[in-house]
Amino acid sequence: FHWGTAAGTLLLELGIVWLGLLPRRYRLICFFIVTPWQIGVIVTANYTFLNYLVLVLGFLLLDDEFFSRYLHWTRKHLPATPLSALDQEPVPAAPARRSGLLSRTFAPAGFAVSVVLLTWIFYATTLQLLWMFNVVPLPVSPVTALEPFRVANRYGLFAVMTRGRYEIEFQGSDDGEHWTTYPFRFKPQDVHEAPGIYAPYQPRFDWNLWFASLGSWRENPLVTSTEERLLDNAPDVIALFRSNPFSQHPPRQVRAVLWQYWFTSAQEKKNTGNWWRRQYLGLYAPTLQRADDGSIQAVEATDVPPRD
Repeated sequence: FHWGTAAGTLLLELGIVWLGLLPRRYRLICFFIVTPWQIGVIVTANYTFLNYLVLVLGFLLLDDEFFSRYLHWTRKHLPATPLSALDQEPVPAAPARRSGLLSRTFAPAGFAVSVVLLTWIFYATTLQLLWMFNVVPLPVSPVTALEPFRVANRYGLFAVMTRGRYEIEFQGSDDGEHWTTYPFRFKPQDVHEAPGIYAPYQPRFDWNLWFASLGSWRENPLVTSTEERLLDNAPDVIALFRSNPFSQHPPRQVRAVLWQYWFTSAQEKKNTGNWWRRQYLGLYAPTLQRADDGSIQAVEATDVPPRD
């Protein structure tokens, strides 16, 4: 199944989409293939508003003839406006169009400017990809000059896909031995809970934690900053979670642990009712503690193994 869906995605996004540049019949074929595919992605994943934008762009593949065929009922049943109801005032004649000499004169200049701007944008977009190879040193001044306008962006959504799903979990404790979990609003945590559909909304906190789980806590200060704020029961941070297990008083210690998640098989789902199975990997970031003098201390170091 996974092989088939991966192959279908590559075929669609690298091949079939080019039908949109061909004559009408092929554009319609492209529309009726891409649209169901994007709907399937929406109901099986959460890519925020990306797939909705593709659906909207897909309607540009349709033309007036297509809509007129399926909107025939509307034209047939709408009441016609009698001519007597129209204003019979004479309509002034439209002024004669000026000669096209002016437009023909400036057309080459406009075309040249368009070529220069499009080439500039294309260079700024592709140069960021070429930097990954470090083969030929290329000038970066065109990219720097264009950056303030935010008109050139590379498509980098999951250019390199990870093979495992890792999730950070925050836990609090009053004694350093018994730990209580802070429940998230969106990302996987409870193995009994089915994945939700949240797109086009993007839960930025949960989303950034997933990317943080792929690297070190030293590269992701969001994690330790969250630990510090949980020690204070900061309302703005508590609001990022589904509930606060320490609503009466702040925890004495907070830690961030790392789990690896897998979907259960059909047989496992039938036997256990679980949507997920997970394995504890260890501490992701140092355990933080609020000392008696109000300072924050690290009381336990990390022990997370390398991840692929």
